[in-house]
Amino acid sequence: MSDSKKMDIEQIRADFPVLHQEVNGKPLVYLDNGATTQKPQVVIDAIANYYRTTNSNVHRGAHTLSDQATQMFEDARTTMQKFLNAAKSEEIIWTRGTTESINLVAQTWVRSNVKAGDEIIISGMEHHSNIVPWQMVCEQTGALLKVIPVLDDGSLDYDAYLKLLSDKTKFVAVVHVSNALGTLNPVEDIIREAHKVGAKTLIDGAQAVAHWDIDVQALDCDFYAFSGHKLFGPTGLGVLYGKEELLNAMPPYQGGGEMILHVSFEKTTYNVLPYKFEAGTPNIAGAIAMAAAIDYLNSLDRVALAKHEDALLARANELAAQTDGIRLIGTSKNKASVFSFLIEGTHPHDVGTLLDQQGIAVRTGHHCAMPVMDQFEIPGTIRASFTFYNTLDEVDALFKAIEKVKMFLL
Repeated sequence: MSDSKKMDIEQIRADFPVLHQEVNGKPLVYLDNGATTQKPQVVIDAIANYYRTTNSNVHRGAHTLSDQATQMFEDARTTMQKFLNAAKSEEIIWTRGTTESINLVAQTWVRSNVKAGDEIIISGMEHHSNIVPWQMVCEQTGALLKVIPVLDDGSLDYDAYLKLLSDKTKFVAVVHVSNALGTLNPVEDIIREAHKVGAKTLIDGAQAVAHWDIDVQALDCDFYAFSGHKLFGPTGLGVLYGKEELLNAMPPYQGGGEMILHVSFEKTTYNVLPYKFEAGTPNIAGAIAMAAAIDYLNSLDRVALAKHEDALLARANELAAQTDGIRLIGTSKNKASVFSFLIEGTHPHDVGTLLDQQGIAVRTGHHCAMPVMDQFEIPGTIRASFTFYNTLDEVDALFKAIEKVKMFLL
């Protein structure tokens, strides 16, 4: 890629090696981006180059490779700070993923600040990673878990949310974009109303960061969590943004190396931000590769890419309307490019298997969102999730394959 902004989808596709192969004798059509995005060559190169030329542990090293690795690792943190528009790099905590980021907040700030009778609010469309940690905290503290209902079109019942808020509300944790439905939630409004009653907020941004620019200061969220592998970066790396004053007030999540200033058998004093929450050797290569992914994204016109993704979803909806037997799950007006559906008379897993035989990769099942599947009284869905390197021809290929599946199963 050159330094100029580009919108040539075929040229962009050339940057992703994995897309150019056959599966089961058919050209790969990768429509499972909600589970994980593919990686551009620059990210793959960043990982390989680190291990080839610079591999060393970070911080406190007394040799050149350690100094170089430390500089690259901390430069990556600054890159992430700018990407999210966080006020300080110290507000960026490296984790293993969204799940660990949410658990960190649950077991530090929330567990330390809620008591019996206090209330935590989540929504009915959450991923299990934004349900179970709060159930655990409620069991530990006696706090109560409240759930914002989901409407029939898959959108959040915002009026119900406003009624749930009270002076008992201490924390609100809501997904930015539903992984199962694609619903884009009004998180700025959700945060503002939570703050009015004195509650703190966490936004699960795992499905949002790949689609739009995120400005944590504009959102005014207290915490924001996501995973690198859903942002064209490596697996095993996550990000937790937190406001500095909250992070400073929180106890450490894990004990070990790096998160300490001094250890004796009588007392341990903890390190400053962000290292207080980064016990042990971090995913150094992952952070460096994540910075490469962000630099790659910044070389593109993300507004144009978002419009392209909207066009992909619009084509899918158009073709679905012309196809007998398709039931859409999640039809909110405000959506990311997630297309969840069922084919009447079939099981999602059978459909996914037959699509794979035609080279088309989709996700089937409950998508770690069992409660919302229970609400719709379905075992799961077939989910095609699009990103900017997908094409309209690939959407057409999906529906041609669906017709073949129907011929085989019905």
